[in-house]
Amino acid sequence: MIRTRSTSRPYWSPGATSGLGRALAQRLAGAGATVLAHGRHAQRLVRTREEIHEVTGRAVDTIQADLADLAQVHRMADEVLERYPRLHALVNNAGVGFGPPGGAREVSVDGIELRFAVNHLAGHLLARRLTERLVECAPARIVQVASVGQLALDRADPFTEHDYDGVTAYRRSKLAQVMASFDLAADLAGTGVSVNAVHPATLMDTAMVRESGYSPTSTVEEGADAVWRLVTDPDLDGVSGRYFHGTRQARPDPQAEDPPARAWLRRLSDSLVAR
Repeated sequence: MIRTRSTSRPYWSPGATSGLGRALAQRLAGAGATVLAHGRHAQRLVRTREEIHEVTGRAVDTIQADLADLAQVHRMADEVLERYPRLHALVNNAGVGFGPPGGAREVSVDGIELRFAVNHLAGHLLARRLTERLVECAPARIVQVASVGQLALDRADPFTEHDYDGVTAYRRSKLAQVMASFDLAADLAGTGVSVNAVHPATLMDTAMVRESGYSPTSTVEEGADAVWRLVTDPDLDGVSGRYFHGTRQARPDPQAEDPPARAWLRRLSDSLVAR
C-alpha cells in the first residue's frame, strides 16, 4: 500500500521539468504532497507548474538553478533551507545523458567533466547540504535516480580526459551516484533518514534517450512507478543503503561495494565541492 504525506511536508525533486522528474512531481502533487520542483530554465518551470496545476488542480513550488555550476547548487540549497522548515524527501533526478553519438567532451562551469559534475557531484552536494534538515524532519528519504549502466571509475582518470566518449563518462558518473548513496546511508544510519539509489527503467521514452540515438524500450510511467515506491511505500521504512533495479533490489557494479574505492571518491568529491 502506498502512503503519501500531508501538504505540510514538502518533497523536493531536482530535475522536474520533463520526463521522469515531471511525471513524479505531477503524481506527488496529485496525491496531496507539497512539491518543490527544480529546473534549469525559467520558462520550462513556468510551463511545468501550469501543466501540473491543470492536471491535478494543485500548485507546485519551483526553484531555478544550473546544476553544472556549484555556486548555483549552493545558492539553491540555501534557498531551500530558508523557504522550507520541513523537508521529508529529496529525489535527485536531474542528469545529463550520453549526448549525441561522437559528441565532444564537455565541462561544467567549474571545469569538471559535465556528466560527473551534474549526475554525481551536484546531487552529492545537495544531499550533504540538506542532511541536517532531513534529519530534523525524520522519517525522511533521499532517492538517487541512477542507472544500471555503471562503469568502474578510473582513479588515474576520474574525469574521462583520455579516450573520451559520452557513454563512458555517463556510466562512470552513474556509478559514482550509487557509491555516494551508500556512503551517505552509512553516515545517516539510525537517524530515520534512508538513502537509496535506483535504476528506474531501461531507456525510457525521454528526450535524453532519443538524443543519444537509442530507441526507447520502456515508458516514463514505469520509471515513475519505481521512484514513487522508494519515496512513499511504507514497506520500505528503514530500508537504506540499497540499490534497486526498478522495484527489485539488485547488486550494483562491484566498485560500489568497495569501501576504499568509496572513500577515495568521497575525498575527491568533497575536495571539488570545497574548491
